[in-house]
Amino acid sequence: MIATYPNTSGQCLINGEWRKVEKTADVINPANKKEKVGEVALCSPELVKEAIDSAAEAFKDWSRSDIRERAARMNQAAEELATIVEENVSLLVRENGKSLVEAKVDLLRCMDVMKGSAQELLEWWGTETYNGGQNVQIRRRPRGVTAVITPWNSPMILTFKRVIPAVLAGNTVIVKPATNCPLTIMSFLKIVAAYFPAGVINIVTGSGREIGDIISSDSRVRTIAFVGSTETGKDIMRKSSGTLQKLYMELGGNDPAIVFEDANLDKDAIERLKMGVLRAAGQVCSAIKRIYVHKSRYDELVEKLTQAFERVVVGNGIQPDVTMGPINNEAQFKYVTELLERTSESGANVVTAGIQLDPETWDQGYFMLPSIVTGVQQDSEIVQAEQFGPVIPILPFSTMDEVIGLANDSQFGLRASVWTENEEIASEVADRLEAGAVFHNNHTIFKDLNLDFPGLKESGLSRETRHGSLELFADSYGFAD
Repeated sequence: MIATYPNTSGQCLINGEWRKVEKTADVINPANKKEKVGEVALCSPELVKEAIDSAAEAFKDWSRSDIRERAARMNQAAEELATIVEENVSLLVRENGKSLVEAKVDLLRCMDVMKGSAQELLEWWGTETYNGGQNVQIRRRPRGVTAVITPWNSPMILTFKRVIPAVLAGNTVIVKPATNCPLTIMSFLKIVAAYFPAGVINIVTGSGREIGDIISSDSRVRTIAFVGSTETGKDIMRKSSGTLQKLYMELGGNDPAIVFEDANLDKDAIERLKMGVLRAAGQVCSAIKRIYVHKSRYDELVEKLTQAFERVVVGNGIQPDVTMGPINNEAQFKYVTELLERTSESGANVVTAGIQLDPETWDQGYFMLPSIVTGVQQDSEIVQAEQFGPVIPILPFSTMDEVIGLANDSQFGLRASVWTENEEIASEVADRLEAGAVFHNNHTIFKDLNLDFPGLKESGLSRETRHGSLELFADSYGFAD
């Protein structure tokens, strides 16, 4: 559609125009702290308010657009995005730290979301009729300006799974990416935004607290979709209460994996467990963060998972041999490092394994070999915390009731997994676990990206269904005679 696109580094998008700002910050490669990947704009409060103005004005016309037009525009944007995937894979690796394989999968999933959500829109959006002595039509309409605030750990898919259904439902959006990983998001969204009227998609970057305060207090913002820490989510809830904004949140997690006595612990199963722990260096909200294994299989699992960790190749994700990249940023690296130090000092057994791809440049990045922790109790910090790194504590259990109590002993309830050859046991345990989703003999994501289930308790608000979040960004209303 467009021959060239502006370089978005250090800029923001407001009302269809890419703006340069006075203040910027460097985006650093976590695998090479001396490498500057690009810049991120530090938007002023005035620019954020201007973005809201732009979205509110654009909503007047976009909200009345035909759903077939919305779907057609989205499919066209997806087709063009497919042509720039390869050139953006290395950009995502350099600013985020993922391996090449992980980065490419993330980018391809963005287009899957676009095409899948466009199809869901055509099938779901419409009028339902209820006849209970009175003809009642259940109709749908867009909610208004939507703010999408996303984190650094899985920036692409977590942004697209909110922005795309919001726009398709007829809303206008203000996107706020994380400051230390915004570049690939902006590279992709500059193309998507070009297929829609000015003001439908706006992007602001900078202080999360400052921008969040403005968004949360503006009555024109009707929906906030936030992915991030539980504490920040609570802060947004408090500040948005004055205007009763609709909140959709995916927050922290401390996912348990329960391995029963009859579990199959062959090579493939161990690989699935390993990936459930170490995907994106463990920096995934829904990663396995604690493993409970029946005492009769405890030594076997610890040995086999340790052997699997020993084969993990850690280094700069741009290298094809790397299977796990670095921690994304200094603050997270420091947190995980100090957590492991405290755990070791408490008397726990910390076994670190894996291969340093390039020992000579190891200290130039936020690299960390994966660790298995044993000899800990349920109340240990390493068990109760959301480690968000390549670390896994393993604890034994004796009975089903015992392990369900241990698994549910957390403020979080995002995901969980049950490892057993008995489907009845898996189903019974799933019913008793306090989690937004439970997997059987795996710990992963849903293959159908239209499905997702944010967690229970302090892990999130709202539910997604097969309609790919469309219902979260639309209001239903009744029309009766």
